[in-house]
Amino acid sequence: MRKNGLIGILVVLALSLAAVSAAQNDEQRVFTGVISDSQCALNVHSLSRSHKEMLKSGDFGKTPADCVWYCVKQRGGRFVLQNGRKVYKLDDQNIDRELANKKVRITGTLDEQTDTIHVLRIEASGK
Repeated sequence: MRKNGLIGILVVLALSLAAVSAAQNDEQRVFTGVISDSQCALNVHSLSRSHKEMLKSGDFGKTPADCVWYCVKQRGGRFVLQNGRKVYKLDDQNIDRELANKKVRITGTLDEQTDTIHVLRIEASGK
């Protein structure tokens, strides 16, 4: 009986710790960076994690924003938040065209296993 009681207490304790950890991961945070596309930001067709090579060809538009939009709409890319070498996936792909290649602040929660931000709010950062 004592052994079963101890096992029960350990199970409850483990479940409680897992719930606390999950709750901490669901905390809202603010993420900053530039709205990019997964193709360029993750070096799928870029060697510099930028739009430079793609824009040289002329097929992807004339500006980095054109390249972001083209890669998402025509090449199967996804919108991402890029902050230096760190790239976050975005669960909400309804990004306004004017935010392409713009600095933004995203309020959301992070799934650390997939580096995906659950977007609650997105706004231009103005800087």
